[in-house]
Amino acid sequence: MIVLLVGFGLGLLLLGKASDYFVVGSARLATGLRVSPVFIGVAVIGFGTSAPELLVSGLAAAQDRSELAIGNVVGSNVANMTLVLGTAGMMTVVPVRSAVLRWEAPLSVASVVAFAVLVPGGLSVVDGVVLLGLLVAALSLLLRAALAGKVDPLAGEVAQYVDGTIQYSLRAEVVRTGLGLVGTLAGAQLLVWGASGLAARLGVPPEVIGFTLVAVGTSLPELVTAVQAQRHGEPDLLVGNLLGSNLFNSLAVGAVIGLAGPGSGASTVPAAQIVVMVATSLGAWLLLANQARLVRWEAGLLLVGYAVSLPLIVLQ
Repeated sequence: MIVLLVGFGLGLLLLGKASDYFVVGSARLATGLRVSPVFIGVAVIGFGTSAPELLVSGLAAAQDRSELAIGNVVGSNVANMTLVLGTAGMMTVVPVRSAVLRWEAPLSVASVVAFAVLVPGGLSVVDGVVLLGLLVAALSLLLRAALAGKVDPLAGEVAQYVDGTIQYSLRAEVVRTGLGLVGTLAGAQLLVWGASGLAARLGVPPEVIGFTLVAVGTSLPELVTAVQAQRHGEPDLLVGNLLGSNLFNSLAVGAVIGLAGPGSGASTVPAAQIVVMVATSLGAWLLLANQARLVRWEAGLLLVGYAVSLPLIVLQ
């Protein structure tokens, strides 16, 4: 038991640190390659912070632990829109001035709904291909919106995030990104091993472990990015990162689960998890769309929602 706890803890620490290297490195690489700053904010950073979910769920599905994989996706989506967004909102008001609410928010919610519709019947290879196709379509729409948009506040916030005033070596950022990816993979492996072992020892269903401990662990990059963005006055980057992360979790990670471990054990995932995921995604969107900002009492409501959802899932 102690060895499993240590492995789980080391996996969390490694995920948090390595994924931060991966996010920063990939964002700077995209900047050096002259990718649109708005697209970096909504897609590149969103994908980077979803790397732990992608690797953890992919490894779990490949090892025939699809309950853990799907629980991780669902729990991460819920944590992003409640725990992470709520924590950032309690620090100060979160105003949204960019186009993320017009473009990315509906795409993010639609992605969550698509995942929710497909997952109860088991994620097959066909479902994985469908989710992959939806991911390509969503990214195409986001890229078109980024290229067609005028001056957007998100562009300036992305420049601050990658520290655009300094000239970085692309070779060095390739190394940073590669090390971050390798470290994230190692952390994911430790996390899956520790979580699966703990679930077996404690007699807790794997999907519950995935929804709680693993999901919070893989959401650490989003939490770190959100807190940093809020401290530096970058609310559009904060919201864009969370919406982008949920989009990638639902489509990219969902596709990987379907392709790596088609249908295995998916029918055992509690319906309550799916309902909570869709409800929190829609609820967060409505709160953000209200006067294009999130105030403290609304952030508190999100945190309460997360606290209430946990016993409902665990007692399911």
